Amino acid sequence: TALVLGGNVSNHFEVIVIGSGPAGYVCAIRCAQLGLSTALIERNTDAGDKPVLGGTCLNVGCIPSKALLDSSQRYADTKHHLAEHGIGIDDVTLNIPEMMARKEKIVSQLTGGVAGLLKHNKITVLSGAGQLLAGRQVELTDAQGQVALYSADNVVLASGSEPVEIPPAPIDDDRVVDSTGALCFDTVPARLGVIGAGVIGLELGSVWARLGADVVMLEAMEQFLPAMDEQIAKESAKIFAKQGLDIRLGARVTGVEVSPEQVTVAYSVEGAEHTEVFDRLIVAVGRRPRTEKLFSGDSGVSVDERGFVFVNEHCATEAPGVWAIGDIVRGPMLAHKGSEEGVMVAERIHGKAAQLNYEVVPSIIYTHPEVAAVGKNEQELKAEGVDYKVGTFPFAAIGRAQAAGETDGLVKILADADSDQILGAHVVGPSAADLVQQIVIAMEMASSTEDLQLMVFGHPTMSEAVHEAALAVDARAIHMVNRPQR
Repeated sequence: TALVLGGNVSNHFEVIVIGSGPAGYVCAIRCAQLGLSTALIERNTDAGDKPVLGGTCLNVGCIPSKALLDSSQRYADTKHHLAEHGIGIDDVTLNIPEMMARKEKIVSQLTGGVAGLLKHNKITVLSGAGQLLAGRQVELTDAQGQVALYSADNVVLASGSEPVEIPPAPIDDDRVVDSTGALCFDTVPARLGVIGAGVIGLELGSVWARLGADVVMLEAMEQFLPAMDEQIAKESAKIFAKQGLDIRLGARVTGVEVSPEQVTVAYSVEGAEHTEVFDRLIVAVGRRPRTEKLFSGDSGVSVDERGFVFVNEHCATEAPGVWAIGDIVRGPMLAHKGSEEGVMVAERIHGKAAQLNYEVVPSIIYTHPEVAAVGKNEQELKAEGVDYKVGTFPFAAIGRAQAAGETDGLVKILADADSDQILGAHVVGPSAADLVQQIVIAMEMASSTEDLQLMVFGHPTMSEAVHEAALAVDARAIHMVNRPQR
């Protein structure tokens, strides 16, 4: 049994993609655009047994979390910051059910849009759990347990990831929730605990802190955001502390007790034992690849000790004609990285010499302000012995940032000391994601900081901070006093 959203059900396709998240559905669409007969398998279904398309990103990840981040920021601005603009509002109310309904509407529109694109491109959607067998055979088991067998010239594995659980804090989907449950609270917790101060923990903690929760974040790592540039991480920590996020580093959770009304969390810091009581607890300690039962032992596909599928630089597995993309392969778990891997694989299946430049994949934390980065950070360059130069510029010196009341943070650009080629960029501040994207384009073109210096940036804009940071690399910044950066 198969649900068809365009195309014709047959037993053989040129391409079968398992998983309809951003990696999978983008790969399927590009395959279809290239004229390849394509089927897309999705195991998740709604109450009506229709496949839920879009994966974690559209349904319980990127999109719903950004909807709540936007709504909560509007509430916080209205409640705390409009007065400074001369706008007075006496009674600001908060309607969580309406906020959640808006989130669900956005999710529904986007997942419906994906269904429409698949139908337009004549992609066959098969509903059920797909498992790769030997010889590029795919076994599909539907919700009723019925099994069908399909074959393909190429199979693309794109099954995504799922939240990591930890033994001391089992998920009960009530008082203790994972990232999915944290998107569905019906009231604002008076006191909220978050285990993990990484990307997911910071974004979810920010949502509920803006809405009035007292948020405590327990992070086992001794260093805050260790993958980020150290200077940017320190600046971010200061900003988040000012916003009221209580981030405790080196805090290892040892146990959780749940009662009908509260959650008691035991944790240790440098050997000292502590306890905290919360109304709700979010476990956000990372995600793991969803590869269990994805392929049989004789399929030719293998995984590492953490469950990631082994692939080469073009996402080809060890099995001929089998590919893997997105969260189940090496590299950061980012929707945009998976999507571009999907395009690359589709084009390679079609015979094109496509490749992906992993050196310029941006990373973003959608807090307020945002934190974003691309390329190497300063500690990586030091460890590699690279002779580099650095330029930084604060948003406090940008006219547009002053006008908007968004003066926290800075732009940082790193360049090779000899060639002047841009090696990395790091931003915490307003529109950080979009500003880093400007530098992604520059790095893809192998630009130097001089190239940025010679460009005309509009005034007044946030992007002037990129221009000034590029100038600061050579101690040429105009709107601040130039000092040695290291």
